[in-house]
This record gives sequence, C-alpha cells and structure tokens, in this order.
Amino acid sequence: MGYGLVVRFTATDEAAAHAFDELAATALEGIRAHEPGTLVYVNHRVPNEPQVRVFYELYADRAAFDAHEEQPHVRHFLAERGQYLESYEVTFLDEVAGKLPSGAVGQ
Repeated sequence: MGYGLVVRFTATDEAAAHAFDELAATALEGIRAHEPGTLVYVNHRVPNEPQVRVFYELYADRAAFDAHEEQPHVRHFLAERGQYLESYEVTFLDEVAGKLPSGAVGQ
C-alpha cells in the first residue's frame, strides 16, 4: 500500500523561493535516477502566494520512503533547505484508494 506526504514550505522571500526551487531540482535529479520506490515527487507553486511551495510525494511503501530519506541527494536537500525557509509543515498520508502511475507497485 502506498505511503505519501504533503509538505507546505514558506520561503523567506521570492528570491529565497527561487533558490529553494533550484535546490529541490538538484534533489529531483537524484530521485529520478536512484529511487524506483519514489512514485511521485512534485514541487508545486501556489497561485498568488509566490513564497509558498507545496510538495506532493508518493512512495511504494514506508520502506521506500525510509530509503528515500537516506539518499545523499535528499540528505543534502534536508541540510540546506532551512536557509531559504520561514517555515514548513509536513502531513503524512496513508493510502486508502486511488489511481497510481502506470507500472507502479500495488496496481
């Protein structure tokens, strides 16, 4: 069963939000290349809130999330993100039902 989370990040200003996006893009390169258990990992902008970003992350299971957290590119992101942020809020999600990406575990 899938395991997910939503994170709402608020950057200190618009310049910091753009720098945060660059940091996230670097992490995403590693996620694409090395994390088959990460099914969805998306950074969203929020209309009319230029300092806010919302991540949606979906993993094959809790073990895939745990493996994600141990990756060097993720550890770098986690260590560096604070310099750009005013705050963040994490909501963890347990899958009930839904449509998964084509070829994802659990279909």
